[in-house]
Amino acid sequence: MSKLKIAVIVGSTRIGRFAQHPAKWIADLTGQRSDLDVEVLDLLDYPMHFFGEERATTAESESAERWKKKLREFDGFIFTVAEYNHAPTAVLKNAIDLGEFIQKPVGFVGYGGVGGARAVEQLRLIFVEMSAASVKTGVHIAFSEYLAVLKEGKGLGDYPHLNEAAKNLLDQITWWGNALKAARAVVTAS
Repeated sequence: MSKLKIAVIVGSTRIGRFAQHPAKWIADLTGQRSDLDVEVLDLLDYPMHFFGEERATTAESESAERWKKKLREFDGFIFTVAEYNHAPTAVLKNAIDLGEFIQKPVGFVGYGGVGGARAVEQLRLIFVEMSAASVKTGVHIAFSEYLAVLKEGKGLGDYPHLNEAAKNLLDQITWWGNALKAARAVVTAS
């Protein structure tokens, strides 16, 4: 069986963001697996207008098309999810609205208030509408772990419960990725 191609999507573009820490950590864990190939997609590299906005520049429209085309390369997605005001970032929601995730698995690595759980739960509902399959296990980085990484030099891999959640998330992404890839092939062939 061929490797699944998984995108880790950096879901925050704020100055001084924490997002690069979970993105690098989960991408490194994904890259260690023999059944997965991984690529990190940073929303900073895809500046897009907000969905439905008329005043979008040509460059923003081209970036949105480049984003959609890039997403088609992947069999599944893992999003880093910052929680601001009990919700995901506007830039991440917009990228989801402009993207294509139909019949592909999605997973989440959240951080912020209660480990980003409220933002992740909102995204799970959104992905149902996008016809994607959200995997059960998410990784939730608590505020104490967030601070330890930023101020004490700890790594996310120093926390056994985060490593266990990440392993479960990757196992589920792999199972759903293979199942949905096979199902898409059957539908395409018929």
